[in-house]
Amino acid sequence: MAIDGLIVLDNTGRPIIQSGFRSTSTAYPLLHVDAFNSALSKASRPQDIDPVIYVPAYNNVESPSACCHVSCGDIRFLCPVSGDDPLFAFAFLRTFIDILYEYFGNVSATTMKENFDVVYQLLEETLDSGGHPLTTSPNALRDIVLPPSLLTKLLSVAGANINSTINSGSGLGAAGGPFSSPIPWRKAGLRYASNEIYFDMVEELKAIVNKHGVTVSSSVWGKIETNSKLSGTPDCLLTFTNARVLTDCAFHPCVRLQRWTRDKALSFVPPDGRFVLAEYRYSPNPSTTPASGSASATSTAIANLAKDNVPIPFSIKMAIDLEASGGSFDITLTSRLSTRPLENLVAEFNLGEGSGAIKCVASRGLGGFGSRLGMESGVPGNIGASWAFDSNKKVLRWEITSIPPSSVWNLHGSFSTSTSVPRPAHALQVRFEIQSHTFSALKVEQLKVTGETYKPYKGVRGRSIGNVEWRW
Repeated sequence: MAIDGLIVLDNTGRPIIQSGFRSTSTAYPLLHVDAFNSALSKASRPQDIDPVIYVPAYNNVESPSACCHVSCGDIRFLCPVSGDDPLFAFAFLRTFIDILYEYFGNVSATTMKENFDVVYQLLEETLDSGGHPLTTSPNALRDIVLPPSLLTKLLSVAGANINSTINSGSGLGAAGGPFSSPIPWRKAGLRYASNEIYFDMVEELKAIVNKHGVTVSSSVWGKIETNSKLSGTPDCLLTFTNARVLTDCAFHPCVRLQRWTRDKALSFVPPDGRFVLAEYRYSPNPSTTPASGSASATSTAIANLAKDNVPIPFSIKMAIDLEASGGSFDITLTSRLSTRPLENLVAEFNLGEGSGAIKCVASRGLGGFGSRLGMESGVPGNIGASWAFDSNKKVLRWEITSIPPSSVWNLHGSFSTSTSVPRPAHALQVRFEIQSHTFSALKVEQLKVTGETYKPYKGVRGRSIGNVEWRW
């Protein structure tokens, strides 16, 4: 499989940077840019465009192709492919965007223009002339393409030969040059005054709740984000107390799969810096699924799905009264947590086309060591809640900074519509965070570091985020 090339567009649809399309004509990338801009002009919203766009051939000799595109901030990445699986193109796009974040911290049109020379070098190193991914490890790329900094820009303007410094391994000799390390994802000769390694277990809950408050579907996907600052070539062994609840795992190339299959332990030589060690799905009730095709397979699968539903950490009661030219609503949110607060909760309610004249009162009821307080304006008050209405998207946004355990919050108000019949969305979109918490209760049992004489500092913490669709 091969990729034809890569194109970066700004928010006006004009190309900023593109890779060399050696095996195609000069009109080929322009066809894909025009196809995307045409699809964008026909769509009511940018997110409504199909991720894969069919691009017809411009003559009878060439064959049709596909344009895979991904949005990132105010820019759009296009990846033309012909005769290949689009998933292969999306995987490369995601990897290349992660590399840009590693180099620049922020990916935008301004960043691309200010560092176009570095971006061109990254394109040449990550994608060869035949369209095959080449070097995609950030640690290996840093030895070849120097990350941008004020010093390197000054040296480039002054005409200094930076490449000779890179190829010599920044003074480390032949042993410190590019590709000198036997481990592709780790540099050779790393030294730190303070050896540290941190693990962040981030889990995201995605759920749908029907109008009766019953969870229709819920799933928790997690990842272990790691930041390694260790000298030399350490060999790490990470064990968990309840690893059996992790399913559908995907690992960084540094992880030894045989050790995980045998012992459910992560054995690895870590890359330098930040990386995602593993991604997984939380299964509350891991069980053996019967053979497909049997009569009990379907019923057992449905029962397992019901068992795998993760409890929602809050409950919502909605009362909507629609009239001829508007309506009123009363939304009550109650925290189900007993020890930890819900933080940065945002509830969005689409009131439909033609809605306006919003009047709301946000209040905090009894519970959670609080008394009933009110807030009639959209400005956050002492209760830590606020509301705002987006007149363009017709979305009412309710924000609560911190929800103490077992506390009750309320938002009631009214709206009017210019249409004959109001048509608000029949669901409330809720996003939230819980610090120092994981839905899976995943805990690290031990971290052993061998191969080096030092004893590193180890840190582990958890964080949960959620996205719940609550229907009424």
